[in-house]
Amino acid sequence: MNARDAILARVREALTVPGPGPHQRAGEMAGHGAAPHPQPLPLGNLPVLALEAARPWLPDGGATPEERLALLADNLGKLKAVFHRVPTIHAAQDLLFSIARERDWKRVAWHAHPLVEPILSGIPCATHRVDGAAAVTADPAADSSLRKDALEACDAGITGCDALVAQTGSILVSSATCGGRSLSVLPPVHVVVATPEQIVATLADAFDALRERHGEALPSMLSFITGPSRTGDIERILVLGAHGPKELFVILVEEP
Repeated sequence: MNARDAILARVREALTVPGPGPHQRAGEMAGHGAAPHPQPLPLGNLPVLALEAARPWLPDGGATPEERLALLADNLGKLKAVFHRVPTIHAAQDLLFSIARERDWKRVAWHAHPLVEPILSGIPCATHRVDGAAAVTADPAADSSLRKDALEACDAGITGCDALVAQTGSILVSSATCGGRSLSVLPPVHVVVATPEQIVATLADAFDALRERHGEALPSMLSFITGPSRTGDIERILVLGAHGPKELFVILVEEP
């Protein structure tokens, strides 16, 4: 058997064995509960290794909160995101005010969130509130619906998040915590407000945090945001903002 035949044989055999869903822990099968010590799943005579066996080949996620924070900051910088650490909500207010004034924002979109709403106090522009199926705006001339042009007309979208992943510098958002499906996508700038407690080591830990919060009733939309939108399709030249926000700010509030 040559290499090609061996690979295809493994693929055919793998298709006959059910695997865990993307939000399940290693070794956990749908309807069978969690395995306290995940074991390799049998695949004929070829073992399928549990997640723990793959960890040495995965990016480091940090063993302590300090390591995770350092990794997150480093990865966000490599991804061209702008990372700010501020001590309090009041400091976050001042920072957002400065960013909005410097960039001459005319209107920002946001949603009701324990971290988002407080930092909007005194922002020097109009605001467009998005909450599920309704939108409320502080600008009387603005469209109060959820039509895409209302969000595209905003200079920035400000949201919370579900988790920050140190391993990849990714931000996990969902329809339950970021104001629906469009707020983090349509405005050209995305601002995420989070706390250190939301930093997790790995992608698997992020899914665990989701399940702790939502149980089995996961939100209808989950998305990992890894830096500003980008593409390299044309002559391998990296272009930011091709399919979504071209700028990403992360504001970490240490004492909310």
